[in-house]
Amino acid sequence: MRKQWVAVFVSLGLGLASPILSADESFDNYVSGLKQEAREKGIDDSILESAFADVTFIERAVKADKNQPEKKLTLDEYLPRAVPQWKIEQANKYYQQHKQALDRIGRQYGVQPRFIVALWGVESNFGRLTGSYNVIEALTTLAYEGRREAFFREQVMAALTILQQGHIAAADMKGSWAGAMGQPQFMPTSYLTFAVDGNGDGKADIWKTEDDVFASAANYLSKSGWDDKYTWGRQVRIPEGLSDSLKGVESQKVKSLSEWEQLGVRRLNGTALPKVDVSAWLVQPDDNHGRAYLVYGNYQTLLKWNRSHYFALAVSTLADSIR
Repeated sequence: MRKQWVAVFVSLGLGLASPILSADESFDNYVSGLKQEAREKGIDDSILESAFADVTFIERAVKADKNQPEKKLTLDEYLPRAVPQWKIEQANKYYQQHKQALDRIGRQYGVQPRFIVALWGVESNFGRLTGSYNVIEALTTLAYEGRREAFFREQVMAALTILQQGHIAAADMKGSWAGAMGQPQFMPTSYLTFAVDGNGDGKADIWKTEDDVFASAANYLSKSGWDDKYTWGRQVRIPEGLSDSLKGVESQKVKSLSEWEQLGVRRLNGTALPKVDVSAWLVQPDDNHGRAYLVYGNYQTLLKWNRSHYFALAVSTLADSIR
């Protein structure tokens, strides 16, 4: 970790050591380097002054980045926690409460509103859990720490660009320890690519303006390949001994529903698969005894948002519960 580095430089020939560079000074020098890079990219000094005011190294962000859960939950354990009954009830309530805006945005971007609400619910509990970290400070810390420096350094520059564009003030740019921002938990680069103004006020406020949150999530899905003529997939029953080589979301593993049926795949209740001309992949995230799903192209789009089957299935399960 760079914070632990202490540099001592010896002047050869004279035998004199230069002053030790403390951890705080090393971090400050790193920040200076970020500022210089940002200036070269056209970021104003006034933005840099406000963005980096009182920025310090956040030890707890590094700990959070390193600490991954040791025990992996099965889907049977995970889904009831990720999509409890109270969240299903709230999703339906918010769907009705925002129905006019959701329908308008859904038509504009070609995304079923129930998936917008489901993403909102899974990512931030409908805007209630968005993170309280200073985004610039968190990203700078993780860039300095060094394990994924290039990624987080890029995110710092993207966050500064957002400030430069005037979408939000530096003091209000809050997010997770990893720098994921606002109600849809966009990283800064995702914000620059997908965030849009959903209410016509000239800003893309994914922190407090729900129409902007909905439109930005829908735009992300739309630009990533969503097709509102289809859903995401379905849980299925598979025959004993079905080869593991058939499972996965790789392009060469796609088959039609009729082909899957010929291989013995059935609806969960044992009946035949739908007679629909749609391509599907077979996924079984846990093991040969866990839940199995046939998933469509929209599920692949959810994996672009977050490369986790558990995430995609939580969103899909919540979306299916919205009526």
